[in-house]
Amino acid sequence: MSSLISLAGVDVHVEGEGAETIFMIHGWPDTYRLWDAQVRALKSRYRCVRFTLPGFDAAKARRAYTLDELIGFLKELIERLCPAQKVILMLHDWGCFFGYQFYMRKPEMVSRIIGVDIGDPSSLRRVLTLRESLLIFAYQNWLALAWVIGGRIGDRMTRSLARLARCPSDPAYMSSCMAYPYFMLWYGGRQSYRRHGRRFVPACPILFVYGRRKAIRFHAKAWADELQTREANQVVEFDTGHWVMSEQPERFNQVVSGWLSQ
Repeated sequence: MSSLISLAGVDVHVEGEGAETIFMIHGWPDTYRLWDAQVRALKSRYRCVRFTLPGFDAAKARRAYTLDELIGFLKELIERLCPAQKVILMLHDWGCFFGYQFYMRKPEMVSRIIGVDIGDPSSLRRVLTLRESLLIFAYQNWLALAWVIGGRIGDRMTRSLARLARCPSDPAYMSSCMAYPYFMLWYGGRQSYRRHGRRFVPACPILFVYGRRKAIRFHAKAWADELQTREANQVVEFDTGHWVMSEQPERFNQVVSGWLSQ
């Protein structure tokens, strides 16, 4: 069974009829299509909910969203689709940041978390090398500038960095509108994500998956080691880059299915 609903101008795809619901949240520079292989593998046992993040759809109005707005969107969507039920979060890239921040504010609405390649930002900042810090500052500010410039030039800036990062997603759906989180992170003023972000300390079970072949690491080893001290948690390294679910979809789906079945 599949259906399409709309919330706050965002098209939300609902597929499958399982008793548990998985909310799949992508990051930069992706859309709901990132999770195609996962929906095919999981929809026979779970209800899969996915959408393109507000502001990431080039066909919609171009605007930046605050962290409170995005958390409010997730809360309303979960309440609408899963009243009085906890949900599973499957997250990647900015989806991790937004999903983790949602969990820290509404833990009673989440049963389990699957985080892909992004850990707790506050723990990471304490262990980054100077080289890693400079690389992060450079690419994030490049994308913040792409958001400010917009138009064809901003789109080209976005796609050129996606190619450099070896993003496997279709560049036809990439545009500078997807770069607003980087602007909000560094230059959001009172609404800056850096100002409002909370340390991610999950009490619910979490599966953390990451790729090891990257120029920049996105989680602190000590943070991942701490996760594994709890029996319900699992940390799995893949021989991939940042887009684990796209580069090794079969193994990724096996790991996810096995962990969810525990």
